[in-house]
Amino acid sequence: MNIIIAARTGVRLGRVLAVAAAAGTLAVVAGCANPSASSSVYSYGQAQQEQIVRTGTVVSVRPVVIQNDRSSGAGMLAGGALGGVAGNAIGGGSGKVITTVGGAILGGLLGNTVENQVGKTQGLEVTVRLDNGETRVVAQAADVSFQSGQRVRLISGGGPTRVVPM
Repeated sequence: MNIIIAARTGVRLGRVLAVAAAAGTLAVVAGCANPSASSSVYSYGQAQQEQIVRTGTVVSVRPVVIQNDRSSGAGMLAGGALGGVAGNAIGGGSGKVITTVGGAILGGLLGNTVENQVGKTQGLEVTVRLDNGETRVVAQAADVSFQSGQRVRLISGGGPTRVVPM
């Protein structure tokens, strides 16, 4: 009888560990699909596309935070799975269900918070007065620095508008 109970517990633990491993793999894969706000990064579909180039002068530059608004849910899944495993290991008897569920909920919340923090990028809001007198504002990753009075090109069409130094 004890062998049957031990075998069932082993199967349950094995399933929980398999789910946790799958959720962790999803989290890693989702992290690789992070879109870029860099002026130097083009997607495959944007390559070899004609772009419109306008020239102008930087009027102002302001630091901003660029938040990825598309959560994959992988952080919540991975956190929930790991929290459930941890809760299951802590609880005993009838309290095991409560600690497993509580661990899964807290782990899911923590995993979602971590995913949202990872999805933040330091950026710049660049205000440019074009040579034709119009003013444009572009937010992009802070991988290129700009100063007021600097001559720049705005590249647009077929995707995001980019500000690049001349």
